[in-house]
Amino acid sequence: MPDETALWRIVEYEGFEIHVTPRLAPDPTVSPTDPPTGTRLSAASDNRYTYVGYVCHPGADPRIPGHAVPFHADGEENFADQEEALDEGVHVGRSIIEGTHPDLTVLPLVTGGV
Repeated sequence: MPDETALWRIVEYEGFEIHVTPRLAPDPTVSPTDPPTGTRLSAASDNRYTYVGYVCHPGADPRIPGHAVPFHADGEENFADQEEALDEGVHVGRSIIEGTHPDLTVLPLVTGGV
Protein backbone atom coordinates (compact mmCIF):
# COMPACT_ATOMS: atom_id res chain seq x y z
CA MET A 1 0.00 0.00 0.00
CA PRO A 2 2.50 2.68 0.94
CA ASP A 3 4.65 4.04 -1.86
CA GLU A 4 8.08 4.79 -0.40
CA THR A 5 8.59 7.75 -2.77
CA ALA A 6 5.20 9.39 -2.15
CA LEU A 7 4.61 12.26 0.26
CA TRP A 8 2.29 10.95 2.95
CA ARG A 9 0.33 13.02 5.46
CA ILE A 10 -0.09 11.07 8.69
CA VAL A 11 -2.74 12.15 11.18
CA GLU A 12 -3.35 10.48 14.54
CA TYR A 13 -7.04 10.24 15.34
CA GLU A 14 -8.81 8.35 18.15
CA GLY A 15 -6.10 5.71 18.53
CA PHE A 16 -5.58 5.18 14.79
CA GLU A 17 -3.39 6.69 12.09
CA ILE A 18 -4.74 8.09 8.84
CA HIS A 19 -2.22 8.00 5.99
CA VAL A 20 -3.06 10.00 2.84
CA THR A 21 -1.08 10.95 -0.25
CA PRO A 22 -2.17 13.12 -3.19
CA ARG A 23 -1.96 11.85 -6.78
CA LEU A 24 -2.43 13.51 -10.13
CA ALA A 25 -5.83 12.53 -11.45
CA PRO A 26 -5.90 10.91 -14.88
CA ASP A 27 -6.85 13.16 -17.77
CA PRO A 28 -10.41 12.15 -18.78
CA THR A 29 -9.77 13.34 -22.35
CA VAL A 30 -7.08 10.68 -22.87
CA SER A 31 -8.17 7.09 -23.22
CA PRO A 32 -6.01 4.53 -21.39
CA THR A 33 -5.76 2.68 -24.70
CA ASP A 34 -4.46 5.72 -26.62
CA PRO A 35 -0.81 5.32 -27.62
CA PRO A 36 1.57 7.79 -25.95
CA THR A 37 2.16 10.87 -28.09
CA GLY A 38 5.37 12.01 -26.46
CA THR A 39 3.86 15.44 -25.85
CA ARG A 40 3.07 16.96 -22.52
CA LEU A 41 -0.56 17.01 -21.39
CA SER A 42 -2.21 20.37 -21.03
CA ALA A 43 -1.48 22.49 -17.95
CA ALA A 44 -5.12 22.01 -16.91
CA SER A 45 -4.48 18.31 -16.35
CA ASP A 46 -1.70 19.23 -13.88
CA ASN A 47 -4.28 20.96 -11.67
CA ARG A 48 -6.47 17.93 -10.95
CA TYR A 49 -5.61 15.82 -7.97
CA THR A 50 -7.03 12.79 -6.24
CA TYR A 51 -5.83 10.82 -3.21
CA VAL A 52 -5.24 7.35 -1.85
CA GLY A 53 -4.89 6.41 1.79
CA TYR A 54 -5.37 3.93 4.54
CA VAL A 55 -6.28 3.76 8.22
CA CYS A 56 -4.30 1.57 10.63
CA HIS A 57 -3.17 1.26 14.23
CA PRO A 58 0.07 3.13 15.00
CA GLY A 59 3.05 1.03 13.97
CA ALA A 60 1.02 -1.46 11.93
CA ASP A 61 2.44 -2.71 8.64
CA PRO A 62 -0.19 -1.87 5.99
CA ARG A 63 1.36 -4.38 3.58
CA ILE A 64 0.14 -7.23 5.78
CA PRO A 65 -3.45 -8.20 4.93
CA GLY A 66 -5.88 -7.16 7.64
CA HIS A 67 -3.59 -4.54 9.16
CA ALA A 68 -5.07 -1.52 7.35
CA VAL A 69 -8.27 -0.25 5.78
CA PRO A 70 -7.38 1.20 2.35
CA PHE A 71 -9.48 3.92 0.71
CA HIS A 72 -9.34 6.26 -2.27
CA ALA A 73 -11.29 9.05 -3.89
CA ASP A 74 -14.29 8.10 -5.99
CA GLY A 75 -13.42 7.73 -9.67
CA GLU A 76 -14.84 11.08 -10.79
CA GLU A 77 -13.70 13.04 -7.73
CA ASN A 78 -10.95 15.61 -8.47
CA PHE A 79 -9.47 18.44 -6.42
CA ALA A 80 -7.87 21.72 -7.45
CA ASP A 81 -4.61 21.17 -5.56
CA GLN A 82 -2.71 18.68 -3.43
CA GLU A 83 -3.74 20.32 -0.14
CA GLU A 84 -7.44 20.05 -0.99
CA ALA A 85 -6.99 16.38 -1.91
CA LEU A 86 -5.09 15.69 1.33
CA ASP A 87 -7.73 17.45 3.44
CA GLU A 88 -10.53 15.42 1.86
CA GLY A 89 -8.56 12.19 2.33
CA VAL A 90 -8.09 12.94 6.05
CA HIS A 91 -11.82 13.72 6.31
CA VAL A 92 -12.67 10.35 4.74
CA GLY A 93 -10.22 8.58 7.06
CA ARG A 94 -11.92 10.17 10.07
CA SER A 95 -15.32 9.03 8.83
CA ILE A 96 -14.00 5.46 8.59
CA ILE A 97 -12.75 5.61 12.18
CA GLU A 98 -15.94 7.25 13.46
CA GLY A 99 -18.10 4.62 11.76
CA THR A 100 -19.95 7.14 9.59
CA HIS A 101 -18.45 6.07 6.25
CA PRO A 102 -21.13 4.23 4.22
CA ASP A 103 -18.86 1.39 3.09
CA LEU A 104 -15.70 1.14 5.20
CA THR A 105 -15.05 0.44 8.88
CA VAL A 106 -12.17 -0.17 11.29
CA LEU A 107 -14.05 -3.01 13.02
CA PRO A 108 -11.83 -5.70 11.43
CA LEU A 109 -8.77 -3.91 12.86
CA VAL A 110 -10.34 -3.81 16.31
CA THR A 111 -11.83 -7.31 16.38
CA GLY A 112 -8.87 -8.89 14.60
CA GLY A 113 -6.52 -7.80 17.36
CA VAL A 114 -4.22 -5.97 14.96
